[in-house]
Amino acid sequence: MVCNFSNVAFSIFGLPVHWYSLAYIFGIIIAQRLSIFLSKQLEIKIASRLIDDFVSVAIIGIILGGRLGYVLFYDFAYYFRFPIEIFKVWKGGMSFYGGFIGVVAAAYWFCRKHKIIFLRFLDLWSVSVPIGLFFGRIANFINAELLGKESSVPWNVIFSDGIQRHPSQLYEAFLEGILLFFMMLLAFNKKYHQYRGRLSGIFCAGYGVARFCAEFFREPDSDFSHKLLCTSGLNLNQYMSIAIFLLGMVLIANQAVKSRPDNKPLK
Repeated sequence: MVCNFSNVAFSIFGLPVHWYSLAYIFGIIIAQRLSIFLSKQLEIKIASRLIDDFVSVAIIGIILGGRLGYVLFYDFAYYFRFPIEIFKVWKGGMSFYGGFIGVVAAAYWFCRKHKIIFLRFLDLWSVSVPIGLFFGRIANFINAELLGKESSVPWNVIFSDGIQRHPSQLYEAFLEGILLFFMMLLAFNKKYHQYRGRLSGIFCAGYGVARFCAEFFREPDSDFSHKLLCTSGLNLNQYMSIAIFLLGMVLIANQAVKSRPDNKPLK
């Protein structure tokens, strides 16, 4: 399959609207509506307006953290030479791990400000995060970025470089988006939300496994990541995946020790 998509979805009065921007918009809106729905299902005493207010804070955390993470971890030399390119986020180039740190930091600040239980607030949002990841990976595919390794499988894709590749972006859309979302719904239905941090832990562990596996089909994102792959057999993203998996297991194990449901409201 030959893929030669434009990264512009459409134009409004001559201004281009990029697929990458739409991915973030749809992902955030759906995550917001689902989080409000889940909070009502749980009868959690948190006003919908606080969830709405957090969206703007989360966007700042995602964009700042995701962009800075990408600049620092994956292509620092290029952005050091062309710093103006840092601000062109519509071209792509966002780090999940940077965005993860950014949004967690934003959530911590927001919870402190509004006296909300931090881990339970993260649990509420963790169910819907895979939706945003799904849209983001589809945008990566359309932008022809984060390319897969060379492949001869029947479903390979060919981008502008003319090389047959694994559609690794679609693998990640399935693993990190669809599969992880249904896993989070299952955990929610099993009442794991009664334990502070458990849903967050399941998300981190599940994402870590999904990303670790998908990276075997994806080209390293940077020279440093490629060197790690050559010397150790694992790339930079896989080491980060191990770290987030371990974080998830710590959160899960911490609540397993306590073993008592936490039915306290968020605030």
